[in-house]
Amino acid sequence: MNLSPHHPRFLSLKTRDDLVKAVASGLVAPQGLIAQGRGEAFDYLIGERTMPTASIATLAAVALLLEAKSPVISVNGNAAALAGKEIVNLASTVSASIEVNLFHRTLDREKLIARHLKNFGAKEILGVGSAASKTIGGISSPRAKVDPNGIGKADVVLIPLEDGDRAQALENQGKRVIAIDLNPMSRTSQVASVTIVDNLVRAIPALIESSRKMKKLPQSQLEKYISSFNNERNLANAIEQIVQYLQGWIKN
Repeated sequence: MNLSPHHPRFLSLKTRDDLVKAVASGLVAPQGLIAQGRGEAFDYLIGERTMPTASIATLAAVALLLEAKSPVISVNGNAAALAGKEIVNLASTVSASIEVNLFHRTLDREKLIARHLKNFGAKEILGVGSAASKTIGGISSPRAKVDPNGIGKADVVLIPLEDGDRAQALENQGKRVIAIDLNPMSRTSQVASVTIVDNLVRAIPALIESSRKMKKLPQSQLEKYISSFNNERNLANAIEQIVQYLQGWIKN
């Protein structure tokens, strides 16, 4: 598909086209297109821009990642297709592991995603095949299988494009969950320790930028970002900002 960068919907159309190609290659499950469409609808509601609440959540998320002993970034097909290069960059910046974790799980897709991420410089991808040998209780899908050397022992898990039962199960195990979710009312958003209400393609670069700056901060400052953040309050503010944006469209 030939897209002009001057088209007003260029980024949205390019994202759709990238996912269609990723489905054709086997990287993304066909159901991933539905998930993308749902997310894009919420992106319209926030004006397709990063809201102030997302920026606040990003600082708390970065502080958690930098303070963590064993941070892990969980990756599915959509995340790999839309922000694979950026995810590898973020993992390197915050010294996090990367683990493949899929709802529609097949060994071929796991290998494809791992290969895709290694093409961007990732040294090791966890959770592929028999490496996902640990089962987390409370999850009624193949996402329950995790790598004991990755999510299994992680204290902080970044879960972009997630389903709520796993987010809840990880929190129940004492792990801090960072969610990237365009829907502030989803189960994932509500149960996570930190939810960034933003599009993945904007959220990951923002995390990278903030991580590079915050790596220089003393531990006390990082802990202040964490202790002062309240996810429930921030989500309520995000919903209020969405309402304010929509009210701006009302014609008197």
